[in-house]
Order: sequence, then structure tokens, then C-alpha cells
Amino acid sequence: MTQFEPPRLLAAAIEGCLISQPGIDRIAVGLSGGPDSAALAICCAKLAKQNHLDLYLFHVHHGLHPLADQWMASAADLAQHLGLTLTTQKVMVDLNSGLGIEAAARQARHAALREMSQAQGIQALMMAHHMQDQAETVLLRLLRGAGVTGLGAMKSVTPQGDVLLLRPWLAIERERILACVAAYSALTGWQPVDDPSNRDEALGRGALRERVIPALSGRWPNWHRTLSRHAQQAVEAEQLLTEFGQHLLQTVVAPTVPGEKICAIDLLSWRGLSQAQQVLVLRTWLAQAGVLMPTQARLGDLMRQLRQLHALGHDRALQWQHGASVIYCVRGRIELHAKVV
Repeated sequence: MTQFEPPRLLAAAIEGCLISQPGIDRIAVGLSGGPDSAALAICCAKLAKQNHLDLYLFHVHHGLHPLADQWMASAADLAQHLGLTLTTQKVMVDLNSGLGIEAAARQARHAALREMSQAQGIQALMMAHHMQDQAETVLLRLLRGAGVTGLGAMKSVTPQGDVLLLRPWLAIERERILACVAAYSALTGWQPVDDPSNRDEALGRGALRERVIPALSGRWPNWHRTLSRHAQQAVEAEQLLTEFGQHLLQTVVAPTVPGEKICAIDLLSWRGLSQAQQVLVLRTWLAQAGVLMPTQARLGDLMRQLRQLHALGHDRALQWQHGASVIYCVRGRIELHAKVV
């Protein structure tokens, strides 16, 4: 392993993230071979050695670019420089999923990283997203019509099953990360890869970087810092909204019945809430049940039917289908059940 001293700011952010999650001693870094993830692997390698942590490097081969094999080889070279083992997994990206190539590739990548993490018994998976990534994500979500909770963008700690997804550099500017990689390259000769899809204007993030961000930076040079702060404030607001939603839900829960797995909502109590509170209760209820959130239009249709049902004095039942679930309302109880196939 080449002796390299990571910049203190980058190392401290990683240390702080790990300290906030005590008991973690088996971590992995998602390594694409680009400068951001390479810098994270370099910094984590030094910290892992100093703190006696088990560190693994994971690379996902998407097969979407002619240079994908070279990128995997470059990641393997870095792992050798660092004295670490690289685990790789090739994936098939479903280009006909209707998600778009960016979302489909992201879905396949996340699934592969979860599989590798489970196979290696990883407790925490580190990703190299930084302040500019965070700001871009906020902007993209705004343009795509994300709601209040969606504007929190990426979180520094995200539970994913038995694995914690950690993003220690969300408050770090990319210039510092690039400087770290440049210093490492000058010392070792290893060079990060360049993925041209990051600048592909046919893709959402590429168009943002090539067309929108240069204009933003020219007029508002600190736009990424502003949106990054907004993301943090949105996370805090989301947490408060979640806590309030859970409290409201408890005030309208119907008496339990034998064999009930998911609490039911008392229709009359729900009707006594304000419209905004009614929406929040339904969203909280569905989220706790692990149900994919309906669109605003679909949720509005459910609320309309629930109001009509109450106005009719509960004289008819409601069956509202949503994906693999059905919402029933019988005798004043709003219940959620799996759809019978």
C-alpha cells in the first residue's frame, strides 16, 4: 500500500460519519473508478488501517459503455495500489423498464451493491456523493415535481435492510475531492477514469451539467452551497413532518381486531382532521405499511371517495385498488389488505 496522507477535512468527515454509527467495523466503498469514489477509497484505506476496520471495495460493471471493461480494470489497479481486494459484479440494465436509462442503471447498481454487501456481511456501504451531487439532486427533484419530503434529497445515513448507506461527503465541495485524487495520482501514477455519460446531454443529469449549471454558476456562483443547505433543512422538516404524521395517525387508529397486521383508521376520526392532516395521515399510514406512495391525483381520488362514503352514512363499502394492495372501508373502518390474485 502506497503511503499517502488523506486531506484532514475529507478524513474527518468519514470519521465523524462512522463515529455517529457505533459498532461498525466492516465497511465497503462503492468504487466506479472515477475521481470521487477513488478519493473515498483512498481515504477509507488509510482510516481502516489505523482503526483496524475490515474494508472492501465493490465495483458494478453496467456493460453500457465500450470502455466498461477498462473502467473495471482501473478500479482493480487502484485496489492493488491500496492493498485491498476488489469485488466486482456485472449487471444487466433493463433498458425497456420504462424508467429511463439513468434510473434503470441506478436501480441495477443499487441491487448489485446490496447483494455484494449481504454476501460479505457488510455493515455500512460508503458512497462518495458530495455537495455538488446533492445540489444537482435537489434541482433535478424540483424540476421533476418532487414533494416536500423529496427535496431532502440524499441523506448522510440511510438504512437499507441490514446495511447502512453512508454518504460522509455531502457537505464537502468537489474541488477538495479532485485535489485529493490529483495528489494521489502525482504520487503513484494511477489515474481515475472519465465516464462521458456524466456529460451526455441526452441524460437528465448530463443536460443539467452541460446547459443549466454553467448558467447558474455564472449568475449565482454559490448556488450549490445554497441548495445543499436547503437539502439539509428539508431533511429536518421531513423528520418533523414524519413525527407529526405518526402522532396524528395514532389519534385516528381504529380499535384493533383479532388477526389484524396493519392498523385500521377510524373514518369518523379521520374526517375530523383538516384536509392537510388527512393527507398526511394517509401518507404516513401507507408508508408504515411499505406501500408505494400514490400520485397526488390518485391520493386525491381516494380522499374524495372516503368523503363521499362518510357523507352517505357508511351505507356502502369502499374498495380502492393500488398496486398490490386494496383499501377497504366497511362500517367506518379504513383497512389495508393485500390484493387477492
